[in-house]
Amino acid sequence: MKVNKLFAGLFLTSVIFTSCSSDDNGDGNDNPNVVVPATYVFENNGESSVDFGGQTTRIQMAEEFISALLDNTSTEEKLDAMFAHEENNNDFSNADLNSSNKSVRSKIAASADYFSTNTTASIAIKENFDLWISAQVTEVFPKWDDDAVAGSAGKIQQIGGGSTRYVNGKGLEYNQAIAKSIIGGLMVDQMLNNYLSIAVLDEGTNAADNDAGTLVDGKNYTNMEHKWDEAYGYLYGNEDTPATPELGKDSFLNKYLASVETDSDFTGIANDIYEAFKLGRAAIVAKDYELRDEQAQIIREKVSKVVAVRSVYYLQSGKEVLESDKASAFHSLSEALGFINSLRFTRDTVTDSPVLDAATIDGYMDTLMAGNGFWDVTPATLDQISNEIAAAYGFTTEETVN
Repeated sequence: MKVNKLFAGLFLTSVIFTSCSSDDNGDGNDNPNVVVPATYVFENNGESSVDFGGQTTRIQMAEEFISALLDNTSTEEKLDAMFAHEENNNDFSNADLNSSNKSVRSKIAASADYFSTNTTASIAIKENFDLWISAQVTEVFPKWDDDAVAGSAGKIQQIGGGSTRYVNGKGLEYNQAIAKSIIGGLMVDQMLNNYLSIAVLDEGTNAADNDAGTLVDGKNYTNMEHKWDEAYGYLYGNEDTPATPELGKDSFLNKYLASVETDSDFTGIANDIYEAFKLGRAAIVAKDYELRDEQAQIIREKVSKVVAVRSVYYLQSGKEVLESDKASAFHSLSEALGFINSLRFTRDTVTDSPVLDAATIDGYMDTLMAGNGFWDVTPATLDQISNEIAAAYGFTTEETVN
């Protein structure tokens, strides 16, 4: 509730600000034809033109899937089916999800900008998810009731009667690595490198159709409007009222934007992203594509920073209890490894490529998993990786410690 109230306060400021912006263009909008609404509400013909149902579906599929990763009665076949759902298969508890033709796996590492011509990398990333799923079933589930030790999977309990964590022989929680990698591989990649891509927004006749106000057949939006809204949906699609997001409404990017927002060193980042989404969508309505693209760059920079901040935060959280509470340390480091894996989907707004290259990211992951993995890792190693990531994304390690 504290997070929600905090964002609500930011949202109120946003409403006041944008309501006055038509006079002074204080939102960075120099085009008087661009009318920015107080909330993410856009209409055609008197009805909502905003639709991102596919994104909501995938977020909800991913939620149920990551929960199943901690059910040691789950089979590899069941988990694979949830991850790569096929229409009308009974993979989920929700009938609407079962009837959907959407899946999580199909959109992992599938953006137009990063993977349309790099299918080899896309295949390898998907296969790594498959390997982690298999390892959860074959390595961790059989050792569910055993105590974990270096080199052997099992359970390990946090100090003081806290949560029990289930790890492989290197101390890695596969479920955490998978969940945090979904943030990058699905939400971040699809948002930053697909739906906000000029190649996607302006694909085919999209620009001409948007200029003419030509709606998609049977829909109440232009193709360009819809693509922008789909990017919005990967962040806010599971909100109760997506037009006025509260945050903390899923286990993925939405949750961790809320976490970064509560850090005083990064306060305001949630509002910056929300305002950029609104202004970019309003620019599409006004047919100002230069302004639209400027907002896409703001979103790319800020969302990329969220992933980096949480990478460093969890490395440092793990370091702090590495000697005193192995279970808590391993939990944090497992989250860190997943977030580091997600860095490969972030975007440098100057080079239009990931801020850190794949070789560097793979190197960090290999270093963390060397030998007996988290059982062997040193504070010095965690500090080095933290400092390098922080420097690459324009903040300091100290700023993530709160």
